[in-house]
Amino acid sequence: MSASLAPECNEVKERYDTCFLKWYSEKYLRGNGKADDNECSKLFKDYQKCLQVALKERGIDKLLDEAREDSKESDALHMKKK
Repeated sequence: MSASLAPECNEVKERYDTCFLKWYSEKYLRGNGKADDNECSKLFKDYQKCLQVALKERGIDKLLDEAREDSKESDALHMKKK
């Protein structure tokens, strides 16, 4: 599995990746799991929190916000239903 963008989040990312791959292969692909509600959700939230802290410490969070704001119009154009 790949390392996290933030080395301090590697452990929680590894726990999430392991859980997700097991859930995906053993449950979801066999029709026994819901994508929006699975046993790995808490681990994902833990990883997300760790990553958000790391991004903020590095000032990357502001760059992401700016990029999202800049692409709103383009996203809306490309996401229109045909």
